[in-house]
Amino acid sequence: MYSLCVIVPFYNEEKFLKKSIESLLDNDVYDQIILIDDCSNDKSPQIAQDFEKRIKKIEYYSNKHNGGKGSALSEAFTKVTTSHVVIHDADLEYYPSDIIEMKSLSENNQDSLILGSRFIGNKHRDNLYKRTYVANKVMSIFFSVVNFYNISDVATCYKLMPSKFIKEIRLKENGFSIEIELLSKFLRYNKSIIEVPIRYSGRSYSEGKKIKTTDGFLYLLNTIKYRFFI
Repeated sequence: MYSLCVIVPFYNEEKFLKKSIESLLDNDVYDQIILIDDCSNDKSPQIAQDFEKRIKKIEYYSNKHNGGKGSALSEAFTKVTTSHVVIHDADLEYYPSDIIEMKSLSENNQDSLILGSRFIGNKHRDNLYKRTYVANKVMSIFFSVVNFYNISDVATCYKLMPSKFIKEIRLKENGFSIEIELLSKFLRYNKSIIEVPIRYSGRSYSEGKKIKTTDGFLYLLNTIKYRFFI
């Protein structure tokens, strides 16, 4: 039986978390919703716990220490009970309605990774920072060349994967480079990644955007590391 879990990692997202979870529930195609707190020090935990109390399928967990997105996902992956899992960041940059199309493709390609791409198709995108747009393009081209497999958007949040994949691997990255590690290891697991156009509305650093220039360099270094050394 096909079933889907959505994981929502968050850290200090009190401004956006409630609306982000509500947007998921508006497009309810999930059997399990995991809210994973990376040791927030604002009101985010209370918001998440309130949803857990009211909605049966929602589960709330918290890291003991702030370790980064990768750390939060690694913890959440151990709690997944469904056949497939998808990641949704809490910052309102993505649109959960796009997951519906991803799920439909996944049901017909259950061993594949379905990747939501911000660079293919003609869906609406609001790229606030041109440098980030260019950097993402460069990183994706670099990853594609190194791995001999074309991926248009390696830094995207939206990845829908078979749960048996995440149960079989051991993840190492604690930060944003988890995106590179997941893709690199999936290509070893099954060389089948299907990309789907998604919408995107980038937020500003003043609104809480957390990824930094140094993370971009780590993406490049980790592309090499996971291709040739790990």
